[in-house]
Amino acid sequence: MTKLQVAIDLLTTADALALAEKVAPHVDIIELGTPLIKSEGLGVIRAVKDAHPDKIVFADLKTADAGALEARIAFEAGADLVTVLGTADDSTIRGAVEAAREVGKGVVVDLIGVADKAARARQVVELGAEFVEFHAGLDEQAQPGFSLTTLLEAGVASEVRFSVAGGVNIHSIAAVQAAGADVAVAGGAIYGAVDPALAAAALQGELN
Repeated sequence: MTKLQVAIDLLTTADALALAEKVAPHVDIIELGTPLIKSEGLGVIRAVKDAHPDKIVFADLKTADAGALEARIAFEAGADLVTVLGTADDSTIRGAVEAAREVGKGVVVDLIGVADKAARARQVVELGAEFVEFHAGLDEQAQPGFSLTTLLEAGVASEVRFSVAGGVNIHSIAAVQAAGADVAVAGGAIYGAVDPALAAAALQGELN
């Protein structure tokens, strides 16, 4: 069954903890977004993991270099999963994977900015990625003609375990599940809602 991941793209630990408290009963994975980690530092990872030890905590580092080093510091801070960019060198991904295996954690490769996402997905799974994130960033989503369907088609074509991030909401999450995604990542559809808990519960309801 497709898991639900909340992407917390807020900018303070207090706001992240408040949102996580509201939505935790309805999500499987709590993602700490890149802007949040850059704003607050690694302490936000520990704070969220301590508050929700039963949840998978996903540190969206988007590592591009020094894969082993960056993965280790995130895992030491409490992360269960970290991201490495698909555009990074294979050695960077291998380094992060080695660091993850040392402590029983995982690496997710983020395909933001990768042209042939399906082909790169197969390559990074061979390198040891736990799963692959088919991701369109906020800037890409704002461009004319963007369609979540393109990500879903690439995910299906890859024939690997994958997540989808980029415009997932109550109207599109059924299509994400139908495409066979392991994880549906929702950000603004949850944290931008008037009632984030209700929004998360509705998304989880669609998956169930």
